[in-house]
Amino acid sequence: MQNSMLVTVRVKADVADRLEKLAESMDRSKSYLAAEAIEEYLEIHEWQVQAIKEGIAAADRGETIDFDEVKKYWEKRVEDSDK
Repeated sequence: MQNSMLVTVRVKADVADRLEKLAESMDRSKSYLAAEAIEEYLEIHEWQVQAIKEGIAAADRGETIDFDEVKKYWEKRVEDSDK
């Protein structure tokens, strides 16, 4: 079993009610579902923050694409998909 820590989170009453109902219907604890939700949230947002940082670094290095080129590319894609 992995090491774990107790974290207390305050949520709105309706969120707590929804969590309780879902936990009961899934035969899981509220703690289990909350931990799963937090892990999923972190995975999504850590990835997003990292991608933004990489994008900013690329832009700082001058690795950009002209807006008109991007626009032409997507206009052509739309035109080709209509055929």
